[in-house]
Amino acid sequence: MKRLLLPGLLALMLSPSVSRAEVLLPAIIDVLVDGGNNYAWQKVALPGTVCGNGSQYKFWIRKTSSPNLLVLFEGGGACWDYDTCSGRAGVLGAANPNGIADDYITQFTAKYVSPIVNGADPGLPFRSKTDLVTKDWNIVYMPYCTGDVHIGNNTATYVDSTGANPPLVWHHNGYGNTIAMANYAKTQFPNVQKLLVTGYSAGGTATSSSYYFVRKAINPARGYLLNDSGPIFLAPNTTDLSRALHDKIRQSWNLNSVFSLLPASFNMNNFGSINRMVATEFPNDQLAYTGYTRDYNYSRFSYERFRTPNDEESIHGYWKVDQDKLVAELNLYNNFSYFIPYHRPINASHCSTVITFIGSHACQRMEKKHNWWEYIDSPWQSYKCYSEFVGMDAFLSRWINGNERFRIYEPANNYNNEDPGMSAIATLVDAALGD
Repeated sequence: MKRLLLPGLLALMLSPSVSRAEVLLPAIIDVLVDGGNNYAWQKVALPGTVCGNGSQYKFWIRKTSSPNLLVLFEGGGACWDYDTCSGRAGVLGAANPNGIADDYITQFTAKYVSPIVNGADPGLPFRSKTDLVTKDWNIVYMPYCTGDVHIGNNTATYVDSTGANPPLVWHHNGYGNTIAMANYAKTQFPNVQKLLVTGYSAGGTATSSSYYFVRKAINPARGYLLNDSGPIFLAPNTTDLSRALHDKIRQSWNLNSVFSLLPASFNMNNFGSINRMVATEFPNDQLAYTGYTRDYNYSRFSYERFRTPNDEESIHGYWKVDQDKLVAELNLYNNFSYFIPYHRPINASHCSTVITFIGSHACQRMEKKHNWWEYIDSPWQSYKCYSEFVGMDAFLSRWINGNERFRIYEPANNYNNEDPGMSAIATLVDAALGD
């Protein structure tokens, strides 16, 4: 399965006429993703739901004739102080600090970011798109504007350490928004057969932390949880690598008030026990985690402000330790899958299901080529898959339609980095994502 782009696209990328990428980028991305979605969305603004700045929260639904429902939690950072909540911290802070516009669903993120929402992996020019298992499903699209992975329950006042601005009153109202959505969704979709709750980055964390509440409210015949790159790592001890982050958000977002509502299978002193809780509370549901071993986005949230040393390789090392513990934990539960590719040069190896599934493949036996003749058809590539090469589209189909359990934890390799076409697409997508 080659992922090499056409020479024409490479030439386009290298042309001096593309030096003003910010001008041509929307048109290029529109070609890459076949126009995103143009659904007949319905805006929902419920009383009592608010964004971090106190403005009205809004989410959108799409109704079809399908018996199935997709709930997508949008990602976009997190916040727990003035810099990260006000927007001054940039990409390491909360998304949409100024609230959600009425036309948000037609803007870039909602239109392009999720192939799962759009029902197809867009592919590239001259590479046909691939329909996904979620094509034509009903959808609830949850934008992100509270900085609390859609699960906070606190109104906090954050002081500007520079003294340049007045204190910021911030509404971590993610839990209230999520519960209101779930109860409303039940009225709109009373007989759901398959419910897929998913999200990427902060939305992946929301998927795991709110699945119990959303699933209980909607009560589908069968439930599916897919956490994309928002792992809730095990941290039962104060010395555990993710414990400092967990303690910080526990306080800032008043998470005890929310997590105390979970069943006793959840350990309030170990946020990572949420994986055990959902697995044991819903033994007939299909649950899964996906994310890259070389993630250098979410991993920065986890460790950069809490641990030293905090250089890139140290952060990767912390992440690998926590990820290994997570995989060992998920192995204990028959209904938990994981799909963990090693690296792709898009979005700092963060998120498996955003923009395009190119590079979102996993191989359990990705190894250096064994024989010289294996270089003939792809001399640029020194790695080869010696087991099944599974793409994200195949994983989703077999996991949802076939109820197959997948467990692929790809070893270290340079497969995607050695694909010159991957480098070209990464440049375009990263520019679109603001990286």
